[in-house]
Amino acid sequence: MDRLDNTIRPYAWGSPTAIPHLLGARPTGEPQAEMWMGAHPGAPSRTGRGTLAEVIAADPARELGARTVDAFGPRLPFLLKLLAAGAPLSLQVHPDLTQAAQGYADEERRGIPIDAPHRNYKDANHKPELICALTEFDGLCGFRPPAQAADLLDALGVGSVKPYVDLLHAHPEDAALREVLTAILTADREETAHTVAEAAAACDRLGGEHAPYAGIAHHYPGDPGVLAAMLLNHVRLQPGEALFLGAGIPHAYLNGLGVEIMANSDNVLRCGLTPKHVDVPELLRVVRFEPGDPGVLRPEAAPDGEEVYETPIDEFRLSRHVLAEGGATHDLTRDTPQILLCTAGTVRAGEHRLTPGQSVFVPAADKASASGVGTLFRATVIV
Repeated sequence: MDRLDNTIRPYAWGSPTAIPHLLGARPTGEPQAEMWMGAHPGAPSRTGRGTLAEVIAADPARELGARTVDAFGPRLPFLLKLLAAGAPLSLQVHPDLTQAAQGYADEERRGIPIDAPHRNYKDANHKPELICALTEFDGLCGFRPPAQAADLLDALGVGSVKPYVDLLHAHPEDAALREVLTAILTADREETAHTVAEAAAACDRLGGEHAPYAGIAHHYPGDPGVLAAMLLNHVRLQPGEALFLGAGIPHAYLNGLGVEIMANSDNVLRCGLTPKHVDVPELLRVVRFEPGDPGVLRPEAAPDGEEVYETPIDEFRLSRHVLAEGGATHDLTRDTPQILLCTAGTVRAGEHRLTPGQSVFVPAADKASASGVGTLFRATVIV
């Protein structure tokens, strides 16, 4: 079992205080957006044996287990993060496996450099993800029913959004959503900026269900993504609640601290709320224009006090143990790799004493146990 030394990424949207507060550290004044735990080449965790990527590469079967290697290859299939949003992240979607493989192969064939700002696919993998709230957490997830989106836009009283309102009343619903999102993202930028400014002022005046979009517009004035965001469900998670983001589901995190886990991929297609490249045709190929409830997840009880966040994919499995004083020691031994993360209290993981923000990597089949008083998140795979 290896204690992990993890990198904190200073993305501009990060909260300057949330991660330092969890760690019991003094804020630097700079944004601290994400703390990465895993073997991603962009910022692999460090151990006493080298980086976690180096440790795994030296003996994949020993570190990951034969079944994990057979299923996913000789690399850790997931990346675990602490995510602290102090401002909205870009509105985005992720491809499914087939779309990612096709898109990656096409960009490789066309010779687009892997670090080119207009490149969409950094790898051939999909990127399903799960965010579990540690504090109140605001986000956008999936399309509203078009009639609800029409009502939200119509209430603004902004004449230039009336064509979008009319389109949203058309049928079938998926075609209506596709047409409106396409119109928003391909409209003249100068005209759209004026519409967004009017819409932002109306959202600020109306408050209530319009308030989140006023906040988004404050961070991204004139961005067409503000209007696109109004097509989506606004979700406020309470601590312990989670969202699963599958392929093609448009989403954005707005504010709060959470534990995030995802398949080990960098593939992101952006819809707005960003100065980065937006590839509208490729985006429209990937987005699933299906309105519905965002589906807030709550953990399901499993044996030995474990609480599991059930998802339909195998690259990761996230669960937690809420440990109480005088409780039994929990056996966490598995034949798959694990990362254990403490988010509250003081937890004993094997020989390691963990306080909030501290984590360990457990190689496959190594003995692992947990005790103490606090909350321990457990990331592994399903094979």
